[in-house]
Amino acid sequence: MGGPSWYEILGDVMDLRSFSSMWYWIVVALAWSTASHWILGVPWDMVRRARRGSARAREDIPALIAIHRRRWLEVADLAGPVAALITGFLLSVLGVSGFLYGIEFAQAVFLILAPMTWVGAMTLSFARALPDPLPPVEELAARLAMQRRRIQLVGVLSIFATAFWGMARVMHASVL
Repeated sequence: MGGPSWYEILGDVMDLRSFSSMWYWIVVALAWSTASHWILGVPWDMVRRARRGSARAREDIPALIAIHRRRWLEVADLAGPVAALITGFLLSVLGVSGFLYGIEFAQAVFLILAPMTWVGAMTLSFARALPDPLPPVEELAARLAMQRRRIQLVGVLSIFATAFWGMARVMHASVL
C-alpha cells in the first residue's frame, strides 16, 4: 500500500546506467577472472595441481590442450574471416555509438568486449604457436603460465582504463 512495489525495487537493483551500476562491475570482474582462469580451455587450478605432482592433472592437461587447440584452429580456419568481420562491425558500432554519440551502455559493453577480443586473438595465436606433437607437461605448464600473465596484463590495463573512463563519466554526469 505505502511501500515501493516489487518492480520499482527490481528497477532500482537492475539499473542500466552502466558505470554507476554494481552489476556492471560484477560482470567486469567475472569476465576477467574467467578469462585468466581458463587458459586455452585448461583451468588454472589444474596447472597448479600438475606442478605439484598430481598424476591425473599431468594426464589431463595435454588432452585438454589438444582438444581446445584443435577446436580453436578449426573454428579459425572455417569461420575466421567472417568472425573477424562481424566482430569488427560490432566493435565499430559499439565504439561509434558509445564514444561519438555518448551512449553509456555502448561504451560499457565496448570496454569489456574490445579487450576480450584481444584476448581471443592472443589465445588463437597461442594455439597456433604450440608445436605438434605437444611438448612435455612441464613446458606446457610454463607456456600456460606465460599466457595467463599476458591475459592478466591485458585485464589489469583494461580494468584501469574502464575504471578511469567510468569515473570520469560518472563525475561528469553528476556535475550536470
